[in-house]
Amino acid sequence: MKLTEIRWHGRAGQGIVTASELLAEAALREDKYFQAFPDYGPERMGAPIRAYTRISSEPIEVHYQVLYPEVVVVVNPNLLGVENIAEGLAQDGVVVVNSPETPQQVRARLGLTSDQVKVFTVDATQIAMETLKRDIPATLMLGAIVRAAGLVKLEHVIETVLEKLGEKLRPEVVEANVTALRRAYDEVKEG
Repeated sequence: MKLTEIRWHGRAGQGIVTASELLAEAALREDKYFQAFPDYGPERMGAPIRAYTRISSEPIEVHYQVLYPEVVVVVNPNLLGVENIAEGLAQDGVVVVNSPETPQQVRARLGLTSDQVKVFTVDATQIAMETLKRDIPATLMLGAIVRAAGLVKLEHVIETVLEKLGEKLRPEVVEANVTALRRAYDEVKEG
């Protein structure tokens, strides 16, 4: 596996830094190298932020922001049109968006004309509200990313979520996160 770079777009408080780290730690379970780090300053809750994940079968020797991602993850659909989500995206890249819109609608909104770019959508906000009773969609977006980009195995993401969130949250909350993650995996749409 070559180096794959992922750029996450969301808002402070949505869990994108945690999700970025969980994806990286799932890669560790597959003996892959990884980096995960946020890009934000003294932002307040709700401010736009970015996080980055790198996954590779070889040691990673770069240590700067992800400028040319193969995968872009948009956790907050309100950022579409506010930020240049497709900036630097690889010609054959993957875009995964939390949105009730179809992949074709999101493709049009982003101005993606290349058929080589794959666009996936999942209504992670609705899944989070139904399953977690809160609008915290980032962790369950991991299911959509696994389905869309295939960087790691779903069971390794679930094991990581159970372990890492299990250290901080009540068991029923952790199980709800796993249920939501599986739903996102099953419900993601490609277009």
